[in-house]
Amino acid sequence: MTKAPERLTDTSASSFIADRWSPRSFAPAPISHENLVAFLEAGRWAPSAYNGQPWRFLYARRDTPDWERFLSWLIPFNQAWAQHASALVFVASQTVTFSNSTGEPVPAPTHAFDAGAAAVLIQLEASHAGWATHPISGFDHALARAGLELPEDYALHAALVIGQQRDKSYLPEALQGKETPSGRRPLLELAFEGRFPVRED
Repeated sequence: MTKAPERLTDTSASSFIADRWSPRSFAPAPISHENLVAFLEAGRWAPSAYNGQPWRFLYARRDTPDWERFLSWLIPFNQAWAQHASALVFVASQTVTFSNSTGEPVPAPTHAFDAGAAAVLIQLEASHAGWATHPISGFDHALARAGLELPEDYALHAALVIGQQRDKSYLPEALQGKETPSGRRPLLELAFEGRFPVRED
């Protein structure tokens, strides 16, 4: 399992959750198809509304024909460090479902929520296996959609950069100071019993 430097939690959150973080320094090592698919298998078991399973994972591994194509969709800042990773996984979800009563397509209001749950399980499984992940939204969505040949009824959400973490000294100096786990807001600012608090601004 990858392990972040000591992170204090407000309550007794499990260590496998607190230990997951999103580094940018990756070793340029390959990942086997079997290893990557094992991470995606974890995402397959995410919960979803009516068990609709709207998520789709589109991936490329380094040293394969699709790798440079997938990298080319990232913004330059993300390309600079993600090029050393082992895999890129784009996460999409189907925006419609099909009514049981009529068979007609109807909106799937929780498709993004469900896809997010699947993406988290992929990241936790990878961390458990000793790999690091970094989710990103910084890519050209139009180019990625076209390159992935996504149907119109699918939304493209994010990409997961997956690889073997290495020392931050391999990053440009400007990024080395950012190569540390981020903190979180106190839980009392995020969770409320009964109703949303009155805003003071």
